[in-house]
Amino acid sequence: MKIFKIVLFSLVVIIALISCGEQKKEVKEVIIDVENQTEEVVAEVMETPTIVSVAAGDERFSTLVTAVQAANLVETLNSKGPFTVFAPTNDAFAKLPEGTVETLVKPESKETLTGILTYHVVAGAYNAADVIDAIQTNDGRFDIETIQGGTITLSLKDGNVLLTDVNGGSATVIIADVMASNGIIHAIDSVVMPKS
Repeated sequence: MKIFKIVLFSLVVIIALISCGEQKKEVKEVIIDVENQTEEVVAEVMETPTIVSVAAGDERFSTLVTAVQAANLVETLNSKGPFTVFAPTNDAFAKLPEGTVETLVKPESKETLTGILTYHVVAGAYNAADVIDAIQTNDGRFDIETIQGGTITLSLKDGNVLLTDVNGGSATVIIADVMASNGIIHAIDSVVMPKS
């Protein structure tokens, strides 16, 4: 009988230890799961780059990135925003008269370059649906103020969003809704110019 009690007591202790071990394992698994979820959330935030990072990662915007760097606008366009950027592609810059880009990126042209670049940026995040809705609810045209202080008129032509600058120049959105952590990029096929 004494041996039976010892065996029974030993079994109870073993079961208790196993049970505690499983609880510890469960707690450990929960902690690991929370850590993994935190890492996933951080990774998700880190995966969405800023406007400048998106542009820098796309070779079609290499001229724009060079210009943004020359104008010291990287910090501005990396800030919280949100911004909507109507981003000229390399082909858009190539339409400018020969030598224009080379002149604009020189230190002595920084003020002019800054004015041109900020004329392509709007405070707030406007996706394509927002832009089209604004155009349609405003009798086919929507005037939007840029952070440069000038205005661009948005309209629709053949189903595409058309930008018209204050000088009568125009550009068409060729790629819409490129998302960034601090705003939205719409690629355009020409450079629009602020008032001279």
